[in-house]
Amino acid sequence: MKNKIRVTIKDVAEKASVSVTSVSFAFNNPGRLPEGTVQKILETAEEIGYIPNPIARSMLTGRTGAIGILVPQPISEIIRNPFISEFIEGVAEVCLREGFSIMLVPPLEGSVKRAVAKTAVDGFITLGLELYKATILILQQRKIPFVMVDTDPVDGFSSVNITDKKGAYSIMRYILSQGHRKIGILGIRSGKNGKFEEYTGTLRCRIEGYLKALHEYQLSIDGSSVKYVECSCTMNGGEEGFNALYINDSFPTCFVTMSDIIAFGVIHAAKKKGVEIPRKVSVAGFDDVPYAAISCPALTTVFQPLREKGRTAANLLADHLFGKTNVIRKNFPTKLVIRDSVKDINTN
Repeated sequence: MKNKIRVTIKDVAEKASVSVTSVSFAFNNPGRLPEGTVQKILETAEEIGYIPNPIARSMLTGRTGAIGILVPQPISEIIRNPFISEFIEGVAEVCLREGFSIMLVPPLEGSVKRAVAKTAVDGFITLGLELYKATILILQQRKIPFVMVDTDPVDGFSSVNITDKKGAYSIMRYILSQGHRKIGILGIRSGKNGKFEEYTGTLRCRIEGYLKALHEYQLSIDGSSVKYVECSCTMNGGEEGFNALYINDSFPTCFVTMSDIIAFGVIHAAKKKGVEIPRKVSVAGFDDVPYAAISCPALTTVFQPLREKGRTAANLLADHLFGKTNVIRKNFPTKLVIRDSVKDINTN
């Protein structure tokens, strides 16, 4: 059997009686040609079976047509978190408008730097990652624009954050106002093993908010009345955290978690053990993902505008890709959302 001859851009140009440049414009920048010419070229290409080579197109334009969302967890874990789906919806609105596709980029062989170095995208949105100097240097060497989300701002780069400390303070203050003094805090795994002075970014802000509220009630994370453990930001992590801290009906009276997905894991683990929430144990989250309002019981949590964060980060990145160099730092407010998962034990 003879190999099928590959149809080239030159074949389209000859068949349509136009230049090769016009064919290129028709596929890559149709606004530079009359509508009738574009339609003629596309119809000709379909007729003779021409399919643009994305690699060749990338080499020609210097663009891949994709933006990468750099995430801190393996894909198998991150896609189970409703936080990321809401965030990506916001990013997708902008990408649809601007003609970009989206690539989720997890650490490669455990290394963020390796992932950044080997991923072919036009720009990055970094989500919940601490960008050390080496990672920033790689991005600068590659001349790739990026926008940081949920990370300590870095001079010279745009970022999108929320009032994490205020949100964490508000929910811990509420828990304490409901009479809870025996509290289990489930933090997002950082590798710092509870060494709060080494925390950065989102984790530092949230732990500072918790500590501020505890201090106002003459409490601290002492390992006795208030215990703290780190766990993965997954439902399994929440289950493991519950099993690590739950002793009996007397401790803890409330679990305070750094994300809703961890809180869902706590609720699931409690139900498996026959522990009623909130009658025996209260649970609080952070994020206010859509499932928080319909979980059983409905979750008391901290609202943050997940979709708007994604939309804002993508708009900033698109601006940078299109030559706008203004550095913008956006900080969205948070809000305490009181539902049914926290019990007032003052009247007990």
